[in-house]
Amino acid sequence: MLVKDDTDEIQSFLSDSSYMSEGYAARVCFPETAEDVGEILAGATRGQTPVTVSGAGTGTVAGRVPFGGIVIATDELNQIKSIVRDGMGGRGVAEAGVILRDFQHDVESEDLLYPPDPTERSCFLGGTVATNASGARTFKYGPTRNYVQRIRIALTTGEVIDLRRGELHADLNGRIRIPFPSGRAIEAQLPSYRMPTTRKHASGYYVAPEMDVIDLFIGSEGTLGVIIEVEVSLLPKPEGLLSGIVFFKSEEDVLAFVAEARTRSLEARATLSQAALLRPRSIDGSSTIDARALEYFDGESLNFLRQKYETIPRRAVGAIFFEQETTATTEDALMEEWLVLLEGHHALAGDSWFAANEQDQAKLREFRHQLPVLMNEWFARHRQRKVSTDMAVPDQAFPGMLRLYQETLRASDLRYTIFGHIGDNHVHVNILPRDDTEAAKAREIYLQFVKRAVAAGGTISAEHGIGKLKRDYLKLLYGEEHLREMAALKRAFDPAGILGRGNIFSESYLSK
Repeated sequence: MLVKDDTDEIQSFLSDSSYMSEGYAARVCFPETAEDVGEILAGATRGQTPVTVSGAGTGTVAGRVPFGGIVIATDELNQIKSIVRDGMGGRGVAEAGVILRDFQHDVESEDLLYPPDPTERSCFLGGTVATNASGARTFKYGPTRNYVQRIRIALTTGEVIDLRRGELHADLNGRIRIPFPSGRAIEAQLPSYRMPTTRKHASGYYVAPEMDVIDLFIGSEGTLGVIIEVEVSLLPKPEGLLSGIVFFKSEEDVLAFVAEARTRSLEARATLSQAALLRPRSIDGSSTIDARALEYFDGESLNFLRQKYETIPRRAVGAIFFEQETTATTEDALMEEWLVLLEGHHALAGDSWFAANEQDQAKLREFRHQLPVLMNEWFARHRQRKVSTDMAVPDQAFPGMLRLYQETLRASDLRYTIFGHIGDNHVHVNILPRDDTEAAKAREIYLQFVKRAVAAGGTISAEHGIGKLKRDYLKLLYGEEHLREMAALKRAFDPAGILGRGNIFSESYLSK
């Protein structure tokens, strides 16, 4: 097992895409086996040494930024062990350090689909499970949690366990028990809060009545154990895909179009049983509107993108990126359905872009991914930390939430963009401060947005997690008592409080 302690050599493992730059550690360990990970954790527990798990560094909430102790880098746990067809779908097994893009490429070469698609696909598979990653396709397929069937995970005691979906559940009182071959067991009480009723949610530990125990670790952000290996379910690869970037000259038309496209898509799915969803013809053979992605770009986003795309219509004040799966027999009918819908909402259809082949679709996806790249360049150029929202709210609350974003920011004189997963009422507001004074103002506005989202029954983080940057806001969502319940749950798995220290909640909650 490789261990590095030279300051220059480990520097790249002390930060992530949050731009928090104060991280430090004594050394970085590169385990190659589950036993290596267990050995590191057992030693750290004995010495009460903090341990931070490092994935690919694509996270935006400083989850892998260490403040002392050691770092476990999962880079060498990088084997795709199997991808097999199983009936109408399949199964894939891969280690935590496998790059998601590589895994999806191998899956698709077997004519299968692994739906989770975070914007930055250079992330590690283990990181996507630790954060319950989602993305544009989540509108149809849901987040990573829906596909995880088994995880191999190392606990702070050094023990390595396999958890398979369906084997262990919480009891009616919210108690969980995980037995080990040694005869020892971990017993813990789940927090008593109810999660927001949003379609996307990544704020703290997952809790549900009689929940599957595997779901506690999915989205736990490296605070309960270190993920070593993952087994996921795979779907049949759709035969074809229709996508478009559609421009509008009226904000009202954008929202009306999204509302109808969302409603029709959800209604189309509601008519299908879960069994039908796993059959190819049910997935991509429908001739009615059933978007798998609905993504939003406001006027400020389009202004940014015009730096690279001069053909964006000057009169456009907003745009929607959509995708729908097709077959050779449904492609023409679906194109007509979408054109009728667009015409009904006064889209600039003649100035919009559509794609039905892989080459053109790649160009549209590049357009969608280019805005976060431009945002990151802005933050780096102005040496400011991201002030970016990740809130989602219930359907009925979204129009008011979007109005609050727009009206507050227009009055602030700050630069900003609003874009993202509007199908799930989950858009990202990036506030773009140019100096420290504007940064302080941006953080005040961010707090205002968080309070409104919570009041509307929403979540403070829909996909990026809490990490260290958002932990102070979690109290607004759950309150002091529930944070202490979460901390008690963590202590059951990590009595010494070594793992992911500072993530989700501050260290003060871990003192009994």
